[in-house]
Amino acid sequence: MARFFLLLLSCFFASIAHGQFDFSTPGGALGGGTKSRAEMVAEVRTIAPGATFTVALKLSHPENWHSYYRNSGGVELSPAIEWTLPPGFKAGPIQWPAPQVKDGFLGKSFIYPGSPVFLTEITAPRDLEAGPLVIKARATWQICDKACINEKAAFEVPLLAATATEPNPEHAALFTAARAALPLQPDGLTIAAKPEGTDIIFTIGPASSVAGEPTDFVPDQPFVQAASAGGSIQRMGDAWVVRLKTRGKNDLDEAIPRGDSFSGILLGNNPVVIPETMIGPAARQPMPAAGFARILGGMFLGGLLLNLMPCVFPVIGLKIMGFVQQAGTDRRKIVVHGVAFTAGVLVSFAVLAGILFAVRASAFGGRGDTLNWGYQLQIPWVVLSLMLLMFVLALNMAGVFEIGAKATSVGGSLQTKHGTGGSFFSGMLATIVATPCSAPFLGAAIGAAIALPVVPFFTAFAAMAFGLATPYLVLSLFPKLVGFLPRPGAWMESFKQAMSFLLFATAGYLLWVYAGQIGLENLLGPVFGLTAVAVAAWIYGRWSLPHRKFSVRVAAVVTAVAFVAAGVWLCKPPEKSALVWEPWSEQRAMEILAAGKPVYIDFTAQWCATCQVNKKRAYTPEVIALMKEKGVVALRADKTNPNPEIDGAIEKLGRTAIPVNVLQQPGKAPVILPELLSPEDVKEALQTLPSAPVPNGDQ
Repeated sequence: MARFFLLLLSCFFASIAHGQFDFSTPGGALGGGTKSRAEMVAEVRTIAPGATFTVALKLSHPENWHSYYRNSGGVELSPAIEWTLPPGFKAGPIQWPAPQVKDGFLGKSFIYPGSPVFLTEITAPRDLEAGPLVIKARATWQICDKACINEKAAFEVPLLAATATEPNPEHAALFTAARAALPLQPDGLTIAAKPEGTDIIFTIGPASSVAGEPTDFVPDQPFVQAASAGGSIQRMGDAWVVRLKTRGKNDLDEAIPRGDSFSGILLGNNPVVIPETMIGPAARQPMPAAGFARILGGMFLGGLLLNLMPCVFPVIGLKIMGFVQQAGTDRRKIVVHGVAFTAGVLVSFAVLAGILFAVRASAFGGRGDTLNWGYQLQIPWVVLSLMLLMFVLALNMAGVFEIGAKATSVGGSLQTKHGTGGSFFSGMLATIVATPCSAPFLGAAIGAAIALPVVPFFTAFAAMAFGLATPYLVLSLFPKLVGFLPRPGAWMESFKQAMSFLLFATAGYLLWVYAGQIGLENLLGPVFGLTAVAVAAWIYGRWSLPHRKFSVRVAAVVTAVAFVAAGVWLCKPPEKSALVWEPWSEQRAMEILAAGKPVYIDFTAQWCATCQVNKKRAYTPEVIALMKEKGVVALRADKTNPNPEIDGAIEKLGRTAIPVNVLQQPGKAPVILPELLSPEDVKEALQTLPSAPVPNGDQ
C-alpha cells in the first residue's frame, strides 16, 4: 500500500506539473525540456470516396521515459485520441503495438519506451466531394520515469479528396515499421479458457500458430495479471497452456472481481493477438463426502422435526392406534402397516422432488446437474424467490395467518382407512398435510438441494421422507410407546412460533445476499416489498376466516393478492442501467471540465428518500442516451457518511441539504436542477449542451 500511495502522490504532482507542459502545436513537432515530441501524419495524400486510410500518431519520448499500453498495469493513463472529423468520416480504434513488460508500482507495467507509433484507420464517406479537407485530432498521454507527466497535443492533417487514393511516399517507411510492431492475428487459432480457483487457464492451438516460444502475456483487462506475475506458459502436445493470476486482496486490499472474458497479446518472437475469449465454466468439483453427509443429516432431522408441527403431531398417535386396531394383536401386521405408510410418504416426497427438479431444470436451461455449490445464490431471481418463501412461511409460523388448519380432521379421516393400501394412501396424504407446516425445513431443503446432481438430489429428499416416517416405523414396532407421547397442547403453538424466528433470520440473510447483487442503492424497493407481503398475510389471516361472511373473505383474498403482487414488483431485480457513475471528487470534476467535457453531479445519500425517488424516475433510457450523445460524464457524490468536501461543494452551490443535482460545462455557470427530479428536467438541462465530438472508438 505504501507503494500505491507513493504512485498516487506522484500522479498528484504530475497534475500540478501538467500546467507547465500544456502545449498545442497543430500538425507537428514539439520539443524542449523533458517533453515528448509528437507528430501525426496520414499514409495518403488524396482520398477517394468510401476509401479507408491510416493515420499515425508518433510519440518520441525523452531518454528513460515511457508511455503506456491500453492497460497500463497500474493507474497510469494510456494514449487517447479525440477526433474532430469532416462530416461522414469515421475513425476506428487505436491499433496497439506490442508493449514491453517491466516491474511497476502495482506489479507488472506495460510500456512503450523510445518512439512508439499508434495507427488508426479512418473511413471516408461514399458521397465525398472533391476538394481540400482537414483531419483534426487532440491526443493525450502520460509519460513516466521517476515521476509522471501528463502531455497533450493538437493536430491538423491536411488532405485532398479526389477520385483516387494516392499514397504519400514520404511516410511509407514509418507505416511499414509501425505495422511490423503490431501483433499478428493468425487464422485458424483455437483458444479455450476456464477458471481454476482465482486463476485463468487458457490454451492456444495449434502450437505452430505461435512462432518460437512465448515469453509473456499482456492482458487488456486490469483484473488479469501478466503471465510473468506468478503465472506460467507451457507447451502441452500441440498447444500452449497459459496460466494467469488475477488481482486480489494483496494488491489493493480489496478483491477485484474477475470478468467473464479477457483478451491481450501473447509476447514472443512474433507477438500474437489473443482476441476476446469467454472464460468457460469451471469443472464441477467432486462433492465432498462429509458435506453431503451433513446435508443428508439435516434433511433427515428436518423431516423428523416436521412431526412436532401442530398440523402433523396429532396424526401420529391416531394413525398408530389405527394400525393396532386393524391388525389386532399380530405385531407383524402392525409393522406391515407402518412400512406401507412409510412407502406412501416416500412416494409422495418423490413426486414433490420430481416437480422441484423439473422447475430447476427449466430455470437453469437444463444445466442444473452441472451447477457448482452455491451457484443458485448467484442468480438474483433465485435469491429473491427463496427470500420471499422464507418470509411468508415465517409469517405463517408466527401466527399472522394459518395454513394447514384442517390437519387434525385429516388425521381423523386417516384413522378410518383399512388395509395396507389404506396405510399407503394415508402416508401420501400425511405428506400433503405436513407440507404446509414444513416451513423451516422444506425451505432450507430447497436451497440446499437445488445445486445437487440427480442422484444426490433425490437421495436428499428421500432422507427427509424417512425423517417424517421414522416415528411411525418406530411406534409400529413398539406400539406401547404411543402412551409416552406428550399430549397435544399449547406448547405446540409456542414451539411453532419460536421456529418462526429461524425463518426470519434466514430471510434476513437472503436479503443481505440480494442487496449485494442489486446494489445497496436499490434495497429500498425490497424493504417496502416485504412490508407489502406482510400486510397481505395480515389481511388474509384476519379477514379470510371461516366465520367471516363470504363477501368479506373474497374481498380479503383479492386485497391480499394485490398487496402480494405489489410486493413482488417492488422486490424484483432492477434493470441494469446503462448510465455509469464515477465517484465524485473536486479534482475529478475539474479534470473533466478541463478536458472540455460537461459534468453531471448527483449529490446524494442512502438515507435521503427523495434522492432514491429521483434515481428511480429521472434517469430513463432517453435521458441516458441524451447524456451519451452530449458526452456527459456522470459523477456521484455520496453523503451517506460525513464528508466535509461534499458539504463544501454544496455550500458553494448555495444549497444546504441534499438532493442536489447539478450540470456543469466548461466556462459556464452550473445549472442546478429541481430537488424532485423528472426526466423532463434533466432533458431540458442537457439540451443546452453542444453535441460531443466524434470519439476515437478505442475506449
